[in-house]
Amino acid sequence: MIEQLLSKGRKKMEDTLLVFKQDLASISTGRASPNLLDTIKVEVYGSFLPLNQLANVSVPEATALTVQVWDKSNLKAVEKAIINANLGFNPLVDGTNLRIAVPKLSEERRKELVKLAKKYAEDKKIAVRNIRRDILDDFKKHEKELGKDQSHGFTDLAQKLTDEFIKKIDETLLVKEKDLMKV
Repeated sequence: MIEQLLSKGRKKMEDTLLVFKQDLASISTGRASPNLLDTIKVEVYGSFLPLNQLANVSVPEATALTVQVWDKSNLKAVEKAIINANLGFNPLVDGTNLRIAVPKLSEERRKELVKLAKKYAEDKKIAVRNIRRDILDDFKKHEKELGKDQSHGFTDLAQKLTDEFIKKIDETLLVKEKDLMKV
């Protein structure tokens, strides 16, 4: 029972860490990468769809992105979504494609992006703590079957698991900060 709860918690925390890494990949470091546009949602067909379901994003050169929209009628919606994403990109329409120059990052913009990365990290730390709370609540439901002696031990194990993932989040954030501040 204890192992099942900890295993369930570990899986959820691993998923949270993976989402955090994807969030960080969407933050520009001044180099073009298709991941920069991963978080963009486009309003089409009466709902919001991820950009990668509407277009192909490629990197023709180190400081540029090309977005090839599959349905030409969605071109304006994709352009609007990229502008509204507040990533500092200004797409140019070229037929059925959008060309995006990835600007060099100013010191001020780098600091803003570090703040954004820290916000993502804090959100994920909160998510990890919520997962800990959930597995502790699940344990309390079964505490009568297992006995009070195991309660303290389980709380310690859940806290160690939480500390492990918070440390991983901090380490991942530190790597991204160094990458962002590197000129």
